[in-house]
Amino acid sequence: MATEAPRDVPVTLGHEAVGYIDQVHPSIEGKGFGRSDRVGFLYIDGCCFECDGCQIHNLHCQPGKQLLHGFTTDGFFAECGGLGQLATQYGKAMGLRVIGIDINDNTLEVCKQQGAEAVFNSRSDKNYIEDLQKLTGGGCHAVAVFSNADAAYASAPSTIRLGGTSMVIGLPHKPLQISSMDLTLGRYRIKSESTSIPQRMGKAVEFTAKHGIQPEVEFRKLQDVNEMLSDMRSGKATKRLAVVF
Repeated sequence: MATEAPRDVPVTLGHEAVGYIDQVHPSIEGKGFGRSDRVGFLYIDGCCFECDGCQIHNLHCQPGKQLLHGFTTDGFFAECGGLGQLATQYGKAMGLRVIGIDINDNTLEVCKQQGAEAVFNSRSDKNYIEDLQKLTGGGCHAVAVFSNADAAYASAPSTIRLGGTSMVIGLPHKPLQISSMDLTLGRYRIKSESTSIPQRMGKAVEFTAKHGIQPEVEFRKLQDVNEMLSDMRSGKATKRLAVVF
């Protein structure tokens, strides 16, 4: 994977975006794109999208020089969606019974509105694990951790039933602490999924459109950026925050 030296100039944040095609470059003519088409952008630039590495994840591109939008090259600072809220809707669309866990009651209320059967505040409810196990008859079949908090990953195994699955989504700053004995004895399994590649996105887009899955987004003005960051850091933000220019 290509690496970049730290930037000494400002960079525009935001690594995912949506928009409309205004012009089609000659290099992609005949590939199914046309003016006014709605498109979404992944967060990687400078890769070929075709080599064996790109079929796994575009950061593994073999001949390219990968750049991350919003980190090592300018991003988009545009509309995006909340993972946990989307996961609730996807789970319901797949016929699953969904439970939400968070430390913010307002966020949990939004999760319930999205279709969660039950919600638990892991900070204020000291007995939430026992209550969850009782409600589910021994724990959840699968738990997806969207938070980057170490505490979220530390508590996840306690919410999984024997033989269930822990899904790694959020990226904590420290390496995960995992019991090899738990894995050896089959107490639970660990899986993860990459952020996908363009070739695999069609199925997800079709499923999303079929079931009317939409994120909860709050739009604010550019001058509100500092307040937005403060709300996110303090846990007050209950929706994805987007900047309107």
